[in-house]
Amino acid sequence: MTLAPVFILLLGIGIGIPVALAIGMAALSFFLISGAMPPEIFVQRIVAVTHSFPLLAVPLFVMTGVVMNYAGITTRMMSFAEAMTGHWRGGLAQVNVLLSTLLGGVSGSANADAAMQSKVLVPEMSRRGYDPAFSTAVTASSSIISVIIPPGIGLILYGFMGNVSIGQLFLAGIVPGVVICAAMMMTVALEARRLNLKPAYEDPMPWADRGRAFAGAFFALMVPVGIVLGIRLGFFTPTEAGAMAVFFAAIVGVIYGELKLSHIQPILEQTMQATAVILLVICSASAFGFYMTWEMIPTTLANAMLALTENPFLLLILINLLLIVVGMFIEGSAALILLTPILVPVIVKVGIDPVHFGIVMVFNLTVAGVTPPLGTLMFTTCAITGVPIAQFIKAALPFYITLFGMLFVLTFVPQLSLWLPSLSFN
Repeated sequence: MTLAPVFILLLGIGIGIPVALAIGMAALSFFLISGAMPPEIFVQRIVAVTHSFPLLAVPLFVMTGVVMNYAGITTRMMSFAEAMTGHWRGGLAQVNVLLSTLLGGVSGSANADAAMQSKVLVPEMSRRGYDPAFSTAVTASSSIISVIIPPGIGLILYGFMGNVSIGQLFLAGIVPGVVICAAMMMTVALEARRLNLKPAYEDPMPWADRGRAFAGAFFALMVPVGIVLGIRLGFFTPTEAGAMAVFFAAIVGVIYGELKLSHIQPILEQTMQATAVILLVICSASAFGFYMTWEMIPTTLANAMLALTENPFLLLILINLLLIVVGMFIEGSAALILLTPILVPVIVKVGIDPVHFGIVMVFNLTVAGVTPPLGTLMFTTCAITGVPIAQFIKAALPFYITLFGMLFVLTFVPQLSLWLPSLSFN
C-alpha cells in the first residue's frame, strides 16, 4: 500500500487525466487509504503552500509577459531581431531564435513564448516560403531558451522547492542562455544552407534603421537587466522584482500609447488562467510531497542512487537520463515540482552545486517538452500551426542533436552556470 499513490499517479497520467488532477487524486488516496491521519490534512497541505511569499513571483512574471504583449513591446523586439539578422540566409528563422532569447527576460515561460511565436512569426515565415514543419520546429526548440534566461518561471519553482537562492539562479542562467542561443543560431544557419532558404533582406539593414529598431526595443531589453541588477544589488527580492517588472512594462506601454484601460480585463484574465494552471500543480504536488516525506520515499530513493555511485559525474548522467524519461511523460513544471525535493539532497551530498544543478534540471525537463511522445511544446506549436507531429519530429532532428549536445555541455562544464554568480558586486 505504500506505493499505491504512485501507481494511481502513473495510471492517471497514462489514461490522460490532467497532471494536476492526477497528482491530487494520488495524494488524496494516501490520506484515505493509510488511515495514518485525518483526510482533512489533505486540504491543509493543499492550502498551506499558497502562503509562500516567494511563490508570488510566478503570477507577477506571468503578468509581465502578458502586459508586454499588449504594450506592443513584443512586436518591437521582433523588429529589432529582424533588423539585426534579417539579411542572413534563413533570416526569419534566425529572428525566431533571437526573439526567444530576448523574450526570455520578459515572459519567463517556454510555452508562452512558443504559443506567441507560433501565432505571430510562423505564418509570416510560411508566407515567405519556409516549410511550416521547419518553422514550427525552430519555434518550439528555440523557446526552450526562455526558461534559462532570467526571470524563468522554472528557475523560480526550482529555487522555491529546493530552497536555493533564486537570485543566484537568475544570474546562473544568463551565460548558458546566450551560449544556447548561439548554438541554435549555428544550427539554423546550417539547416538554412541545406534547405537553400533565402534571407529576408538582400542587403544588411542600414545602421540608422537598426538604431531605430533598437530604440524601440530598448525598454524591453532593460527589463531582465534591471531585474538581475536589482536583485544582485539588494534593491528588491525576486518576488518584488516581479512587481517592478509589471510596473515597468505598464509604464512603457503607456509611453508607447498602445496600452489601454480596456486591456486591463484581458490582461488579468490571461494572468489568472496561466497562474491557476501552475498553482494547481504546485498545490497538488505539496500534498503528494507530504505523502512521500511521510513514507520516507525521497530518502529511500536518494540512498538507492548513492548506493549505485557516489561519483558526481556518473550520478549526473544517471539523473539526466531519469529526467529525460520523466520529462517525456510529465509536463516540465509538474516534474520539476515533484523531483526537486528528491534530487537536491542527493546532489548536495556528493558535492554538486545546487545552483549549477538547477540550470541543468530546468533545461533538461524543458528539452523533453519538444520530444515525443508527450512533449507539451511540441503539441502546443503543432496545434497552432497545424503541422502533423510526424513532420515536426523529422524537421526537429537537427535541433534535438543541438539541444542534447548543449545539455551535455551544461552538465559537465559547471563554470558556464557558476561564473556570474561567483562574481561579487561589492
